[in-house]
Amino acid sequence: MKRNYKVLLLVVLMAVALWSFIPREPKSDPEKDKLLLELLTFVIERGHYNPAAIDDEFSKGVYKDYITALDPSKRFFLQADIDEFAAFETQLDDQIRDKDLSFFNLTYDRLLKRIDESKSFYTDILSQPFDYSIDESFNTDYEKLPYAKTTEELYDKWRKQIKLSTLSSLTDKLKMQEDLQKGIKPSTKKADELDESKAKIQLTESTPSKEVATTPKSFEALEKETRESSLKSLNEYFTFLHDLDHTDWFSVYVNAIATRFDPHTNYFPPDEKERFDVSMSGKLEGIGARLQKKNDYTEISELISGGPAWRGKELESGDVILKVAQGSDEPVDVGGMHLDDVVKKIKGPKGTEVRLTVKKVDGTLKVISIIRDIVEIEETYAKSSVVEKNGVKYGIIYLPKFYIDFENNDGRDAAKDMAVEVERLKEAGVKGIVVDVRDNGGGSLKTVVDIAGLFIEQGPIVQVKSAGRKKEVLFDRDAKVQWDGPLVVMINSFSASASEILAAAIQDYRRGIILGSKQSYGKGTVQNVIDLNQFVRGNTVGDLGALKTTTQKFYRINGGSTQLEGVSSDVAIPDRYAYLKMGERDIDNAMPWDKIDPAEYNFWTKQANFDSAIERSKNRVLANSTYKLINENAAWIDQRNKENTYSLQLDKFKKEQEALEEKAKKYKSISDYDSQLKFNSLPYEQELMNTDISLKEKRDRWHEALEKDIYVEEALNVLGDLLPKSMQKSASTSVTKSKSPKS
Repeated sequence: MKRNYKVLLLVVLMAVALWSFIPREPKSDPEKDKLLLELLTFVIERGHYNPAAIDDEFSKGVYKDYITALDPSKRFFLQADIDEFAAFETQLDDQIRDKDLSFFNLTYDRLLKRIDESKSFYTDILSQPFDYSIDESFNTDYEKLPYAKTTEELYDKWRKQIKLSTLSSLTDKLKMQEDLQKGIKPSTKKADELDESKAKIQLTESTPSKEVATTPKSFEALEKETRESSLKSLNEYFTFLHDLDHTDWFSVYVNAIATRFDPHTNYFPPDEKERFDVSMSGKLEGIGARLQKKNDYTEISELISGGPAWRGKELESGDVILKVAQGSDEPVDVGGMHLDDVVKKIKGPKGTEVRLTVKKVDGTLKVISIIRDIVEIEETYAKSSVVEKNGVKYGIIYLPKFYIDFENNDGRDAAKDMAVEVERLKEAGVKGIVVDVRDNGGGSLKTVVDIAGLFIEQGPIVQVKSAGRKKEVLFDRDAKVQWDGPLVVMINSFSASASEILAAAIQDYRRGIILGSKQSYGKGTVQNVIDLNQFVRGNTVGDLGALKTTTQKFYRINGGSTQLEGVSSDVAIPDRYAYLKMGERDIDNAMPWDKIDPAEYNFWTKQANFDSAIERSKNRVLANSTYKLINENAAWIDQRNKENTYSLQLDKFKKEQEALEEKAKKYKSISDYDSQLKFNSLPYEQELMNTDISLKEKRDRWHEALEKDIYVEEALNVLGDLLPKSMQKSASTSVTKSKSPKS
């Protein structure tokens, strides 16, 4: 899986870069490109915690990552192109220092040529029906596949790749039609329940049609539908590629250089820096609407609860934006405009007016005036819920990110919100709290120190070391303990950075029990975002963006680093990704693990049954048949990810898929799991939901997910085991009484 994850990492890197570049310019600016390379090396070499030597080995890494990012599926470049590029494999270190753009220019020009040639491939391939009776196959392990030697060979690779994608869709359509004829209603699988192998089959990010035919269609009609759908998806994909310009692709090259220092050193073009700030603060200035591209038009996909557009009640999901005007200015037609550019025109300072000319869902045209405001993206923020189990009330707080507003000290941050949620749960009478940081990739170091301080009297939380300097110990200096009762922190393989600091501190103090995946992600480094424009006087080339670079490493208070090793759960529970290599430890240029002297701290001594609660939980997990099934499913997923060859013959492919579906039935009970628990919002939120339908829908979905979450159920079991013995007996008596038959 390491190879697959590496490709995935690079594809994600490319996707991040491609959607967010330097503002579009009519042509390339070599001087700006050279200046950017100079600043990149200057800032990293002087600011990075442990900068890699820019030598031939570094050059090889940049070369590999960059070429893979340009063409991850090997569907554009020919082997002759790669042979030509290979002459530069050990020269990029020199080119970077000399601000030489010849390698980038060569690859950029060649890529545009190959992309243009590929347009004729897919249009020709999809112009006629596929012959699914031919016994042939296609391997989706792109990292191991060779580049095509000839144009004919490349064409055939496109043909097979598209054929596999359409075959997958055709098989689904045939199965759906067969089920309808048998009177079986189509299933509505959730995204996370879909077989991961489907992702390897799809050529593009196409979305299957939700329409269900009520009358049977011929095989020919269904086959034609799949080709038309693929053609539409590929047309949209190539339109996206066409929108990218020189500066967009140069950002891919710059990021290939930056990430060779370590995986978390990244270049932020101006737009991406703004997005980073929004993601960290959870708020923006605008109208509060999410947009998506639909062919040449921009469509409203969602209104953010509480935002100006939502409050105005005129704009709706599905409305298409035709024109945008600033206040009383003349409207600008945005048809065919790049999505990022449309967003720029709509966003603006609080209190200013924007007028949108939209085509409503019913086809009518309407001009809608909206006064921009601060928009808070609620799903970024901490949220809590209450549940009763065995007659005892518990609380769960979900923290998706350690957010903070860098521009406003009085703004919302994760620590302030967590303190509020803890207080609300106390008022609700909970006897134990679960803090859920699963999938939390981290954020502000300051907020994690403050959050950990909610649960201890005072003391060190994390140790931080900068290159060439003595360690710094970050303390909670507030003796107040906001919550001194039973505590469980939930983590998984995607809990990283600040999440790991929190879990490590709680674990080192023996303040609470860490429950979840065997290990967290393993990111033990600190990054700072540096504005590159500050280094240029009299800037004449425009906004240069920013660089996020690793400046420090952090260490647990016991002295060990979370880098690579992450945090090991006190109670390790199998999950569906247990066997996949998806952590920092699986990236070849990750920084190493090390340790320093421990800080001085004292264990929390107010939890008498700490060890017994861990032991009881481990025994429950071992005896639980669902966990055994989850572990077996994880092993199967790992094995499935190693199988990359698919038959392109209809009958064989159907049999392969039917065998997979039959095997998958064994694990269906995992997704059908129901704890029979009932989660509810706190009173203040229930009042809000009376007028905010969107918030109610979001909370209902979250509560439903919690009720089906076997890991949350075990976290509540652990809280029960951490209760004083007297309360455990009381809860047991309450349950016994509730189950007694009525007289």
